[in-house]
Amino acid sequence: MTRASRRTPARVVVVGGGIAGMLAAAAVKDHVDSVEIVEAHALPEGPEPRTGVPQAAHTHFLQTGGAEAIESLLPGTVDRLLTAGAHRIPVTTNMVIYSPEGWYRRWQRATHQVISASRDLIDFIVREQVLKDPRVGVRTHTKVVALLGDHRAVTGVRVRTPDGVEAELPADLVVDASGRATRAPGWLARLGVTGLTEEHIDSGLVYASRIYRAPVPTSGWPVIGVQADPRLPRPGSSGTILPIEGDRWHVSLMGSPGGHPTRDPDAFEPFARTLRHPLLADLLAHAEPLTDVSVTHSTGNRRHRYERLTHRPEGLLALGDSVAAFNPVYAQGISVAAQGAVALREALATGPAHHAQRAIARPIDHAWALATRQDIHFPTTKGRTPNLADRLLHRYVSRLSRTATGSFHAATALTDVLALQAPPTTLVHPRVLLTALLGPHRPPLDGPPLTPSERALLDGLNGPAGTPGRRHAD
Repeated sequence: MTRASRRTPARVVVVGGGIAGMLAAAAVKDHVDSVEIVEAHALPEGPEPRTGVPQAAHTHFLQTGGAEAIESLLPGTVDRLLTAGAHRIPVTTNMVIYSPEGWYRRWQRATHQVISASRDLIDFIVREQVLKDPRVGVRTHTKVVALLGDHRAVTGVRVRTPDGVEAELPADLVVDASGRATRAPGWLARLGVTGLTEEHIDSGLVYASRIYRAPVPTSGWPVIGVQADPRLPRPGSSGTILPIEGDRWHVSLMGSPGGHPTRDPDAFEPFARTLRHPLLADLLAHAEPLTDVSVTHSTGNRRHRYERLTHRPEGLLALGDSVAAFNPVYAQGISVAAQGAVALREALATGPAHHAQRAIARPIDHAWALATRQDIHFPTTKGRTPNLADRLLHRYVSRLSRTATGSFHAATALTDVLALQAPPTTLVHPRVLLTALLGPHRPPLDGPPLTPSERALLDGLNGPAGTPGRRHAD
């Protein structure tokens, strides 16, 4: 059988040993003879930091759509995460979120569940699952420096070891999962492939994060979030506290130009007090910092439109941040990579591999719309400004969000989309439009909806500084 007539490749090379690369290997391993992952750095043996992943220092959780996609690729992964200390958090039942339109209620009927854990733990559990398969090998401390082939077909990669030795790795399929720093567009240009377009929409957001020892047991503890309001005449700022393994809180603070957080540990908690509500700062006053402050400026939304190439070479696909990287404030990256890997697996099962890029683009489309249509409304954003349609849509979504503070149906419509289980177009379904028109059924909350037990725990720390507000749950 000739290569051109094969429905699926025999040998696959995956560029990048991060979570997108591991999920790519999981997606293809049942359809091929062998998979080799090429990683420029070492891979830790446990849930430890991995070189080349600066975003691992910031808060991560798996959206429902992402957790389900990973479970589909690697059955049992969620249970392994939970056994290792990750938290399963019902949405919005165990969330205390202050949106631009007000506090969301903690509805007793959960619409979705997210998995909260450190990025190091998520990476490790996925990596351990993938690499135990004998069909999957990994070559560490090795850089891919070029693609082999021509503008018609990619036939492998050229690699270089730390001592400068180069070698060729032939492959029927190369999957680029090397992340935000991908060099694939340049490699394609050297093969004569032109026309690859790029979109870049950057709000200028800066992330600052650190891990704390929580002052209370974190089992059953809610996610705490104060979101930015682009309508305010000041730099946008927001913050999140996620419970993670080991009775710790992972805390990220975000600020746009003119109001950036810094690496200064003495400035971390004061910055939290500048948010639209002091809840995060009040909580952090009772927690013990365990790490320094990590900062990243690489938070722009960037997308390479591989699916639009008129002449796309066979034998090459891109997945994860190599295709589209999102503002991390929306917690979409891992989940979109997982859904893209599922799309890759399904494409290999039903047809030629080169059809997979369009399938990978579909979950990206949904997440891209969510992230960019919010970011363009900050005055500091570069790359695109809102037009009339964008402004009208933004006003409608704001109304729907305000309705969601007092309407379970509106809250469900929003969380279906945010969980990456429904496309954004469902927000303009006639029933949802009617719900937004009618507005919230219940009055707005006047403070954080803390449960009596949460309030008691916090009140017992050091007096009333721990818990502003009172419970408003249904």
